[in-house]
Amino acid sequence: QEFVTVLVRDPRTQKEDSWHSYIDYEIFIHTNSMCFTRKTSCVRRRFREFVWLRQRLQSNAVLIQLPELPSKTPFFNMNNPHHVDHRRQGLQEFLEKILQDALLLSDSRLHLFLQTQLSPEDMEACVSGQTKYSVADAIHKFASLNRRFPIEDEERKKGKNDADSDSESSSSGLRPSDDSISCGCKASPASEES
Repeated sequence: QEFVTVLVRDPRTQKEDSWHSYIDYEIFIHTNSMCFTRKTSCVRRRFREFVWLRQRLQSNAVLIQLPELPSKTPFFNMNNPHHVDHRRQGLQEFLEKILQDALLLSDSRLHLFLQTQLSPEDMEACVSGQTKYSVADAIHKFASLNRRFPIEDEERKKGKNDADSDSESSSSGLRPSDDSISCGCKASPASEES
């Protein structure tokens, strides 16, 4: 039976510039669904990107009532762990509901959102055919630059004894390799942050 496990976790404050900061969240996907190009993926997204995703999904599926995102409150405090965790839970519930709808699963933007680190502008360009790469190419390229999944690495190098292929590189510029522990393949609801 097909399954899709999605976890939204590990909120982190990121500096945009000297005056502005935002929080992004790690989205971890583990699935055996035929809809997904990669069976495990791990990306970081901020709230405004979730808003963009919901707007695009709604415009492409006008007959479907999409779940709501957690409300954007003017009183949201990035330094308040309760506020941050409440938003994290709301984002996870949003994705869990989205991933249960077959029509929404057919939207390429959703897959680019979940399995690449492309910006919303680049996702739009890719989906509309304005890039040299396809949606599948973008997902595979991101996965190869961002190799952090021991199970998939093992499958890829069966029969090879190349010790270097198992090493993790931070040279991609995506994130330092010490984050790899938080993006392991051991996906289960029990592995969510406590």
